[in-house]
Amino acid sequence: MAEVINETQQEFWRSPTLVEPTVETTATSAMQARPEACTECGSEFMIGARFCHSCGFRRAEDFSASGDASTLGDLWTRSVVWIRAGANSISVYWGEVKFPGWLRYFHFHEIQGAIGLPTASLIAFLIGMGCVAGVIGVSVFYKASNLAEFEAIQMWRIEWLLAATASFVAGILLKKPSDHNRK
Repeated sequence: MAEVINETQQEFWRSPTLVEPTVETTATSAMQARPEACTECGSEFMIGARFCHSCGFRRAEDFSASGDASTLGDLWTRSVVWIRAGANSISVYWGEVKFPGWLRYFHFHEIQGAIGLPTASLIAFLIGMGCVAGVIGVSVFYKASNLAEFEAIQMWRIEWLLAATASFVAGILLKKPSDHNRK
């Protein structure tokens, strides 16, 4: 308070009077001159933020305020171009890969047609099968050497089996009844 008021006894119910503008007021006026929306994604900046909270892009005047603004802009542009080129080359390569014909049986719609379950029930069934695989994995990878470890392994197995049971029950409940079962 000594910087704001020249030798005045401040009491808690009186507001201080300013003799000259302080550093804080000049900083707030500079912040008010900043752009309020991100030029990259269009979202509004948080109060006093130098970066966009959505995309991480810097405010426009922060580029000009730094001494190497052109270097930062060029680095960002080169990075984006490099990432896009890498993604394009990966997508072109992935399109050229030839898979064996029997892999079509692992497509989701093929499994769904073979089992005859709706989508939600099939997803619950697959999650349940993953939990059963977790039970088997716990049995294969962990071996008990004393009673405490044995009990811990048994608890893991119980948890995996409980999750599998819940998933299978959810699959049953999500299955739509067929027309010939209704009477």
